Amino acid sequence: MRFGKRTAALACGVGFGAAGVGVAGTAEAVQGAPDTASVVSTVVWQPCPQYSDDVLAALRLRPSDYAAFRAIWARTECGTVSVPLDYRNPGGEHITIALTRVKAQDTAHRRGIMFTNPGGPGGSGYLMPAQLMMENSADAQLNRDYDLIGVDPRGIGYSTSWDCPRGADQGGQPPAPGQLTRDELKQMYDQQVADATACSQSNPAFLRQLTTANVARDLDTLRASLHERRASYFGASWGTQLGAVYRSMFPSTIDRMWLDSVVSPMAYQLSYRFAGSARAVEADFHQFAIWLAAHDSTYGLGDTPAKVEAKVLAMRRQADADPWRFTDVDPVLDGSFIGFLAAAPNVSWDQAAPVLQAMTTAVNGGPAPEAVKEIVGGGRTPPPPPPAGMPQQFNETANMAFLCNEDTSDQSFDALWNEYRRNLATNPVTGDYTGVRPSCAGWTLPPQAFTLRWSAGSLQMSGHVYETATPYPWVWQMQGVIGGTVLTVPDFIHASVGHVEECGEHMVAYFETGRPDNGTCPGVQPEPAPAAGTAAAAVVPPAGRAQPLVYNPSKRHSLSDAVK
Repeated sequence: MRFGKRTAALACGVGFGAAGVGVAGTAEAVQGAPDTASVVSTVVWQPCPQYSDDVLAALRLRPSDYAAFRAIWARTECGTVSVPLDYRNPGGEHITIALTRVKAQDTAHRRGIMFTNPGGPGGSGYLMPAQLMMENSADAQLNRDYDLIGVDPRGIGYSTSWDCPRGADQGGQPPAPGQLTRDELKQMYDQQVADATACSQSNPAFLRQLTTANVARDLDTLRASLHERRASYFGASWGTQLGAVYRSMFPSTIDRMWLDSVVSPMAYQLSYRFAGSARAVEADFHQFAIWLAAHDSTYGLGDTPAKVEAKVLAMRRQADADPWRFTDVDPVLDGSFIGFLAAAPNVSWDQAAPVLQAMTTAVNGGPAPEAVKEIVGGGRTPPPPPPAGMPQQFNETANMAFLCNEDTSDQSFDALWNEYRRNLATNPVTGDYTGVRPSCAGWTLPPQAFTLRWSAGSLQMSGHVYETATPYPWVWQMQGVIGGTVLTVPDFIHASVGHVEECGEHMVAYFETGRPDNGTCPGVQPEPAPAAGTAAAAVVPPAGRAQPLVYNPSKRHSLSDAVK
């Protein structure tokens, strides 16, 4: 997840990471001492990079926001800190961690520093203080009492990083439309093994040190380098895993911490995590079916949820048996396209429903209905190359390394095949869309465990009732392991607390007072339809619907898609 309301993602597979529960002492045995008391470093401050209008546009800022960003950026300090590559050998090779600092505006009431992390793994946090402050007026108040600290974790952005060589173009035929056969999945699996092996062997000394525990150690080194006794923290998505590990390793140095869209303490297993997310996607389709039944006079898909579900399931099966081939849309549309539409969050139901309706009368072999072309976008041109000076927002190699260095899933092909078939059976409507989990098969570096521990320190978490990337039950699982208080958000949108002003007010109140909050805030809700005869206003879309739904058939089956 890349933090910023105009880049917020809508569906599962966005910006969440793995977390694990180990036996006390595991982290120390695997990765060295659990603290950085012996590591002394100094922040080297330097001029901040300056960004052109083209870069700000690529970062999805509106032209009307450029001045506000530059005003914050003028107050921002940029620096680097040298940290050990391997904390077991603090006198050995060092790497650079890049950070930004926006000092508290109310110096008389300054409370300290607040680290921020947007998720990933692989996401850059360098610009997060400015992005957070620009979300809404409530979030901006966090800078009143706190120095907001952005960090590019090791392996990402302006910090020391490594990019694995890109896998060779296979040049073969993509899998046929419809559900994968065993042979098709095996061919994909073998290619994934080759790519992961090549990546993990390209720079193993560096890549094996990309772990959540080491990023937590880096944060503690930064805290000491900034001459702060304690630090607060706000993290979303994979940032909640980092926060949980950071708090577990250095509880006495944590002041206040808020974790939004919380990973499960069992999410170190990709097989567990993706199975849970897939079930959540199917469960959300049931909510969509209730809405479609209530709007049967508009869409005609059934006047009861059961009828809607049966209708959409029949459409999915028909699409796998006889995929749509339209004359003016490039990709063949199979059951995963229906699953994609069924998986839409509630802020996009009014986009997905007309497409489902159109598919009921579409003519295979003819032109595509307009509603379908708006979603599929046949003939879309690829995005332009990034402008000069564009900061890296996501590092694919770091994403794979952080996940695979901690994944304890069964990596065998048989396990993957069985999971795929089980997902299709358990989630009959959306399973075609969520079917294949990313795999770390072929990653040659061994998994490294870390430990989560309960602590009595201040901790606030927020969970989203209908989101699919980090399903709501996971926040309660995490609470049972590390403690804390849970605020419930009844929305479908991953990591949305910072995007909604009313929720931001809860965050500000917590960070100002430290009082736990077991209440609720609305999160991102669908925009009401304009009144009849009223022209639609030209406004920025709501946080949860930053862009229209776009179906990408190239993502239909993938073992190695980055989890952003």
